[in-house]
Amino acid sequence: MNTRNFIALVLSLPSRNKTVRMRIWRALHGIGCGVLRDGVYLLPAGAAQVSDFVDLESGVKAAGGFAMTVELNLRTSTQFDQVRKLFDRTGKYTSLVTQINAAKKSLTRLGQPRADTLVKRLRRSFHEIVETDFYSGQANRQAQDALAGLESALQRLFSTGEPHKAKRRIPRLDPMRYQGRVWATRKKPWIDRLASAWLIKRFIDRKARFRWIDKPKDRPKGALGFDFDGADFTHVGNRVTFEVLLSSFGLDMDPALNRLASTIHFLDVGGIPVDDAKGLETILKGARDKARRDDELVLAAASIFDHVYSAYRSTESTP
Repeated sequence: MNTRNFIALVLSLPSRNKTVRMRIWRALHGIGCGVLRDGVYLLPAGAAQVSDFVDLESGVKAAGGFAMTVELNLRTSTQFDQVRKLFDRTGKYTSLVTQINAAKKSLTRLGQPRADTLVKRLRRSFHEIVETDFYSGQANRQAQDALAGLESALQRLFSTGEPHKAKRRIPRLDPMRYQGRVWATRKKPWIDRLASAWLIKRFIDRKARFRWIDKPKDRPKGALGFDFDGADFTHVGNRVTFEVLLSSFGLDMDPALNRLASTIHFLDVGGIPVDDAKGLETILKGARDKARRDDELVLAAASIFDHVYSAYRSTESTP
């Protein structure tokens, strides 16, 4: 949000009514106003919270005070820089990152239920800051990365059956020898397994059938396993299962698939942040919340991955 236009709420409250003063102050603070001076509160003209000024103006007048909403157009870059500092959320993000780092150290001690609750609370706190962060920058990205690292740590710590890194060579395979097969993986598929199932069905074995198992030993006889210890396709070295499948079947020459692989890698095990990662994760979480069965989730996720892959291909082909 780079506009130099702001909306200012100019007000004066009755000094005797402390209850009203506190209520108005809390409301102004809650919507993220910048304080230009006592009685002058600003919001960027494009902020959704500007509509709240109407109710606040009415509330102040009803309490016997003075209130007026006016436009403020800054003329110079210096003025804009000065006003923009009023909306600096660096301190809030720094405090949140400190809490996230402390939480990361306490996950094992807390146990899964309490750890889940703590991570959800920190995620809510992050979104609360974002809602009034009209000029997000490096501090926002650092908090995103810290939160992603915490969520990855939670996933690795409490997700049963998460594969360990195998040390082996990844041979090139002929996809024609892997047609019409049964592919087995763990129940409740998430990022790597969802993306791998999509890749298998879309590029490797279009007639693939999937089986969702509780434990590796439950793999059906003759089925190909993926994303668990001892599976035919699983984590190898620093590569997650999706990346191993790409390499195994010669799909790693596709720039769009490689770009998607970077996103899957980051969401599954962390590492170098990827701009699109959190957006993709949010959409997949929505699909997971709606799906009643694993097959439904894989089908919904496949549609999402189709769109992402198509977008990446378009970007890669643009001169």
